[in-house]
Amino acid sequence: MVAAATLATLLVAALASLFMAWSIGAGSSGSTPFAPAVGANAISVMRAGFVVGVLGLSGAILQGANVTQAVGTELVVGSVLTATASTVALIVAAALVAIGVFAGYPIATAFTVTGAVVGVGLANGGGPAIAKYQQIVSLWVLTPFVGGGIAYATARFLRNESVPERVAVPALGGVVGLLVANIRFAALGGESGRSLAAVGAAATSSLSLPVAGVDVGVAVVSALFALVAVAVVRREIVVDPARGQRRFLLVLGGLVAFSAGGSQVGLAIGPLVPLLGEVAVPLPTLLGGGGLGLLVGSWTGAPRMIKAISQDYSSLGPRRSIAAMIPAFAIAQVAVALGIPVSFNEIIVSAIIGSGYAADGAGVSREKMLKTVLAWVGSLALAFGLAYGAFSALDLVL
Repeated sequence: MVAAATLATLLVAALASLFMAWSIGAGSSGSTPFAPAVGANAISVMRAGFVVGVLGLSGAILQGANVTQAVGTELVVGSVLTATASTVALIVAAALVAIGVFAGYPIATAFTVTGAVVGVGLANGGGPAIAKYQQIVSLWVLTPFVGGGIAYATARFLRNESVPERVAVPALGGVVGLLVANIRFAALGGESGRSLAAVGAAATSSLSLPVAGVDVGVAVVSALFALVAVAVVRREIVVDPARGQRRFLLVLGGLVAFSAGGSQVGLAIGPLVPLLGEVAVPLPTLLGGGGLGLLVGSWTGAPRMIKAISQDYSSLGPRRSIAAMIPAFAIAQVAVALGIPVSFNEIIVSAIIGSGYAADGAGVSREKMLKTVLAWVGSLALAFGLAYGAFSALDLVL
């Protein structure tokens, strides 16, 4: 039987988690996926907020388990995320993210949540999870260079006059189809989910033969996905190039929004994972609750940040927007598969800047870039310090 005081603390922790989910939905997961599409006038701000909320909820339920488990159990060594510690971490992180939303600057959610969870964990006697930190920092540091570099190269490819648009855009569609075939879904079974390519290969067991370490069945199904994507995108581009680009961009925005839900929900509800045994709540239910919080945040608070990111960082057209969204989708899925909390603001902003520099830096605000980087670094340090100090003070009082 849960004591009344513990139950009250758990309730506060749940409310803090919902507030965190709203803040994330209004900020990174709600604003960043469709920001390039809005910048390219492919969709309105309000419609983007609505669509990204629905897709984010779907991603949270189907792909949210990996990052959720990592945030709740792998950031600190030891069972130190008590109800009180989780509440402090969530309140500190959510407050910082909400300030970023209302101030119009994209605070890196993954930085704030990670800093806050590590802060309360260490303050409560836990040990640093060095190996996990190395993995996380590596992805965080590489993201601007890899994402921005791929976006730059893709934008240059699309601007190359020697490559016809009816060839370039469908080719990129094939790359996206290949990625979609190999992303993992929890609903398809397996310990960490299975991909559509793996399921398709299993259905045709005659092809499932390993050759040089590669499953032939998975490779064949992946190639089929890519070919279908090429054919669909090419048909759209041939009929109406401008409309085809916009539709392709909207599909990319949807994929990134789905991926955002799978990653960002873990930042909101991950600190509650160690407490599930006390209240007998299954993880899928927790994922659904966090996904609903993201949805509400996307519907009510995201339009402001969508406008800020789409207009303030780079004057994007459809080509540069497509170039920004492809690496964003790929990096997001890598993070989900590895169970690493990652900031979608960092991913999208880096990709937008990379694609902007492909046009000689057109529309890229260097002042805004500097302030954003300082906000990312500052949010990590500030969240850690505030969470560590707040929990230590509360522990002394109690």
